[in-house]
Amino acid sequence: MSRHKQKTAPGRNLRLADQILKDLAIIIQREIDMSRAGLITLSGIELSADYAHAKVYFTVLGAEPEQATRLLNEKAGWFHSLLFKLLHIHTVPTLHFYHDPQLKRGIQMSALIDQANLPGQYTGVPDEPLDKP
Repeated sequence: MSRHKQKTAPGRNLRLADQILKDLAIIIQREIDMSRAGLITLSGIELSADYAHAKVYFTVLGAEPEQATRLLNEKAGWFHSLLFKLLHIHTVPTLHFYHDPQLKRGIQMSALIDQANLPGQYTGVPDEPLDKP
C-alpha cells in the first residue's frame, strides 16, 4: 500500500492561519508584560504546507524590535503549548517570530508623501518645456 500526500482544501490553510493569529494575539496580550516587550501587534503569519512551522510577523511600539523578537522566540514553546489546548488540530505549528519592518517603512513613505505635498513645493509649471526642438 503506497502513501499518497493528501491535498488540503484550498481555504483551510488561510482559515487555520487566521485562527492561529487570533488566538496567539490573545495569548500574547495576556502572557507578555508590555514593560518588557512594548506593545506587540501581530501583522501576519505564514504556515508551512504541512502545518509544522509558522512564521509569525509582528510590529512593536515602545521597545526595540530585537528585544521583542528575542522575548517572543524564548516564549514560543509556551505559546505552542497554549495553542495546542485551544486548537483542535493534530499538528500545532512550531512558532518562529520575525519583526515586520513594513509599519516603519509605511510611516517613512507617508512622511515623504506629506513632505512632497507641502505648499509651495509644486507650482504646476515644469522647469523646462516638455517638447524640446
